[in-house]
Amino acid sequence: MIDPALIRKEPDRVRAGLKSRGGRYLPAFEELLKLDEENRKLLSEVEGLRAQRNASSQAIGKAKASKDEVLSQKLMAEVGALKEKMGGLEAALAPLSEKTRSAAMGLPNLPHESVPQGTSEADNKVAREGGKPGAFDFKPLDHQTLGEKLGILDLAAGARLAGSRFALWRDSGAKLMRAIVNFQLDLHIKAGYREVWPPYLVRPEILEGTGQLPKFEADLYKTKNTDGDKANDLYLIPTAEVPLTNLVREEILPADKLPMKLTAYTPCFRQEAGSYGKDVRGVIRNHQFDKVELVRITKPEDSLAALEELTADAENVLKTLELPYRVLLLCTADIGPASRKTYDLEIWMPSENKYREISSCSDCGDYQARRMNARFRRDAKAAPECVHTLNGSGVAVGRLAAAILENGQQKDGSVKIPKALIPYFGADSISAA
Repeated sequence: MIDPALIRKEPDRVRAGLKSRGGRYLPAFEELLKLDEENRKLLSEVEGLRAQRNASSQAIGKAKASKDEVLSQKLMAEVGALKEKMGGLEAALAPLSEKTRSAAMGLPNLPHESVPQGTSEADNKVAREGGKPGAFDFKPLDHQTLGEKLGILDLAAGARLAGSRFALWRDSGAKLMRAIVNFQLDLHIKAGYREVWPPYLVRPEILEGTGQLPKFEADLYKTKNTDGDKANDLYLIPTAEVPLTNLVREEILPADKLPMKLTAYTPCFRQEAGSYGKDVRGVIRNHQFDKVELVRITKPEDSLAALEELTADAENVLKTLELPYRVLLLCTADIGPASRKTYDLEIWMPSENKYREISSCSDCGDYQARRMNARFRRDAKAAPECVHTLNGSGVAVGRLAAAILENGQQKDGSVKIPKALIPYFGADSISAA
């Protein structure tokens, strides 16, 4: 959520930030300004009446103490009239306040000034590259074909069990997935991250806190409670960012608890409602996928430096596995709604002769913290301030497995396992059974 004080004091700055995202949010912002003005005006009127009522109530006590029954009855009549008027105004204030809050929650974060201006993903900037794509003296196969030939990836079985866009890994494929997870977690724990094993189902307000609700409702899997109480409905997590970041929800942290560095492996669930027809082959875009997530909670002045570190931590996975990749700095039009600055990591896929996203690392500033009411105090006497939150894939497990298959494929149909992964996998290659 954008700072309400900034919206009121510097609306032109907010307009410029929203315009840099493509401008589609500008009408919603103008509507928010109107709602906020109406809400504050009505709130001021209600608070004024409350002050009058309190003053009159105190005067009634004094009148009764002095046994002035005439004045007491007069004041009581005034308080009754004030209560009646307040009741109507308060009834109007509640839905107006909720409407104003909903409008504010619908706006994205403002891009940081260091983010390049752009109108599409074509304006993203290559920050750096790691390793060079290997040369093949044969036509490289895609990961699905490789996996099926090796007998380790079965999309047909996944579809029979759950429908399209669900994958089943077996034998060496299942072992490869497990090896990738353990390798990543160990690497991140060595870098100072604290491992967490969170719930995979969360309440709606938890998703609202990190920005998935209300905007991405259509992409989420929702459970319905059998007692019919919507308040008990739960959502499957689309990313471990959701439970990890919300660990500081409604908290006021002491400054010495920051920074926090958290990591978790979880399955993730997304309906991908807006991606019909895209990446239907293989495991690039599935409804259920696995990911090792990185989350950082920092002081405001530390978050941009923390983004560079977090991105380097995710990058270190690909670097250690000696896989070709590149890092993109996303432009204003391509960063996610909650982010103020984002780097994407893309891994080379030989069968497509192009890079594919495998991680997205974002600094959300105080945007999520305001939604979660997550704060810290610099010292015992200081006023609470919003923390800054950051998150990144460290990295997507299925996509990494696909990249290992494609980049490690040999002419005889086997797949070479990266050296750093061999201790976890237990062999240096995968061959057809």
